[in-house]
Amino acid sequence: MSATRKDQMTMIVYAPALAVDDGRPLAVVHGMERAVPGMCIGLMISDEGQLVPLQDRDALVARESTRGEFPTLRSIDDNLRVRVMGWGKPAGMSPGGRAQFEFHVSVPLSADGIAAAAALLEAVAEEARAFWGHATPFSAGVDIARQTKNRPDDLEPPPRGLPVIRSPGAMRLPEIPHRLGWLNYWSDAAARTIGFPDPARDAELLSRARRTATGGWVVKLTEEPLDLDNPAHLDALKRAYERFPEIGGRAAP
Repeated sequence: MSATRKDQMTMIVYAPALAVDDGRPLAVVHGMERAVPGMCIGLMISDEGQLVPLQDRDALVARESTRGEFPTLRSIDDNLRVRVMGWGKPAGMSPGGRAQFEFHVSVPLSADGIAAAAALLEAVAEEARAFWGHATPFSAGVDIARQTKNRPDDLEPPPRGLPVIRSPGAMRLPEIPHRLGWLNYWSDAAARTIGFPDPARDAELLSRARRTATGGWVVKLTEEPLDLDNPAHLDALKRAYERFPEIGGRAAP
């Protein structure tokens, strides 16, 4: 695992597919800048990996979104390198057979990045009108991604005793989160679908949760960024899966 990726936090937000003249991509960029005062997303990363200063970023994002695309952008601050990109996911590979658009954000696993992560996740998810999303350190995300079984002949159990979760295309509703992460964004519809919150059972999670303007939730699984080499963190992840059997399509139909 490269040091560059190991020191990153990956944020993915799952939203409805883009429509013609959809203003959500530009709203996401503006929301990210409001969430982290002083941050300017003013660079584009070319296909060759070169940083290109943008004279009219908003026009570029608006133009690309009319084609259902989102350019790869980066903040200009080298001390807090935040990258955002996005792409569509076809109906056949999406829950409930409904096409989606995914926003992917990369944040450094530094003190500043960790402090900004919850606000960034909330901003991206709310502006995208997302179903759900998460932000997870790359190292933990690798093991969590290995929970998904996409083929019947994939018989290798998930790592660390984590439960098997269904592939996204096999899940019945886009409002059901596919997996857990360190920070979890659940829209109001997603929260109701999985049964959150239950005051009697979710007191600990509620102590690390906040409600969003649209009625969704940002829920922090552990106080510090998720580290699955930490037995307490691994136990917290397993308990959350036990508490929400709908997540990952594990509940009986």
